[in-house]
Amino acid sequence: MESLLQTQFHFPGQTHFYKGKVRDVYTINDRILVMITTDRISAFDIVFPKGVKYKGQILNKIAGQFLDITSDILPNWKIASPHPMVTVGYKCEPFPVEMIVRGHLTGSAWRAYKAGERTLCGIPLPEGMKEHQAFPTPILTPTTKAEAGFHDQNISREEIIAQGLVKEEDYMQLESYALALFERGRQYAAEKGLTLVDTKYEFGKLDDQIFLIDEIHTPDSSRYFYEGRQLSKEFVREWLMENGFSGQPGEVMPTLTPPVLQSISNRYIELYEHLTGMPFAPVTYDNTLYDTMEGCIRNMLARL
Repeated sequence: MESLLQTQFHFPGQTHFYKGKVRDVYTINDRILVMITTDRISAFDIVFPKGVKYKGQILNKIAGQFLDITSDILPNWKIASPHPMVTVGYKCEPFPVEMIVRGHLTGSAWRAYKAGERTLCGIPLPEGMKEHQAFPTPILTPTTKAEAGFHDQNISREEIIAQGLVKEEDYMQLESYALALFERGRQYAAEKGLTLVDTKYEFGKLDDQIFLIDEIHTPDSSRYFYEGRQLSKEFVREWLMENGFSGQPGEVMPTLTPPVLQSISNRYIELYEHLTGMPFAPVTYDNTLYDTMEGCIRNMLARL
């Protein structure tokens, strides 16, 4: 098995299944989520036909670690991680926006700036900025949480509140939490010699309390710099654009050859080891992986 691309479990009390771009999510009794992080990789909202070996384990482990070390800032959805590719947690009602925090002008923000835009989610940007230039203070650039098949859209604080997407009181709390989480992430990364450039957070509510949900500070949701290189999924997007693909109609996705897939896997491993300070010890992909994962999940659910 070169990579784990999908799962097809059925657990006791299962009430829903959702296949995202990367994660397979099982809902149990409408109150518990079993989130399996596969090795699928996507860019420009398109899932690649081949997976990246070990990616799921790396994402799940990094997210789990940061959920633990930020739990003093606000509660989060995680209950436990019974397997390196699995997190079990509380089902929350998600807010329909994602909170993007940017410390530098890079990625899609830079591409928009280079094209002439000088406001980002209602925030004015000065003339003369350079790619990867740091902002004086991090800025918040929220997006709508799009339905499957659609792109997230930039939106301002004022539009979010005016459209009733999030109550003003809740939104201001989301901003406060997002900035606090980003500062914690930046401090932690700096101690490891990394720069946390930007990231996204998702929040939900459970029993009228705001929770942090989904992943946090992973290379899929965040951008890191290390010694002048990007250790994030952005370099995959850049490779695609260099090969004539940016997700536009009529474009043909370039072939992800084994060397390209291996280079992507190596980047994920490198970030994991720098960020955690530990060597990456993967779970072996063999004929027992699927059954072992299912057994770990079933044992966890039996205790809840």
